[in-house]
Amino acid sequence: MSAPAGGWSAVVREVLGRGEHVERGAVRVAADRALERVGGGVGLVAAAAPTVAFVATDAAAGLGPAFVALGATAVLACAVRLLRRESPGAALAGLVVAGLCAAVAALAGEARAFFLPTLVVPPLFVLAHLVSLVAGRPLMGLLVNPLAGGPRDWRRQRALRRTYLVSTLVALLLAAANLVVRVAFYRADEPAALAAVQVGANLTFALHFAVTFVVARRVAARLGVTRRASVVPGT
Repeated sequence: MSAPAGGWSAVVREVLGRGEHVERGAVRVAADRALERVGGGVGLVAAAAPTVAFVATDAAAGLGPAFVALGATAVLACAVRLLRRESPGAALAGLVVAGLCAAVAALAGEARAFFLPTLVVPPLFVLAHLVSLVAGRPLMGLLVNPLAGGPRDWRRQRALRRTYLVSTLVALLLAAANLVVRVAFYRADEPAALAAVQVGANLTFALHFAVTFVVARRVAARLGVTRRASVVPGT
């Protein structure tokens, strides 16, 4: 059999190139899917908008107008999430959280108190990650594995277990750093910095979740143990 034009090496390079292209395409699809699980770009912007509106308006016009801007933006963000067919519970929860934060800020009479209710979230995550590690059930495995289509016995798959263990350790460090920075800026009475940290923390969590999702999918595929991913209502 005669060699094709360009030689067999050209064929090998072409095949490898196509394989690499397909692999990159699969990774991109998986990353997009993972980001959509946590709201996607539009969802992240909608979640951050009320906080940004509150802090920006407070700096420009005071606390009273900031509450008006917060209310209008929170209602608009809720409408956007509902129009995107996200979970109604999650959309309404965002509205409730905004109302709770506004109530605390109004009672305290200062903008930084707006961030008191959400200040309890980082220590809860720190505790949850620690408990899951001690129990031998890394929290990121419990959260990501059903969505990534990993096997139900992922704790018996060494590579997958290691992936979720490392991911949970990273998440623990991120949550601990988030808590320390928030407390520092709260004590310094820096609402703008608190808003930036809160928005940045949400984005960091989304990216960390997406990376874990993609890596877990690839590990499970190499092991040949992938299954159909769970369907989350509203996604």
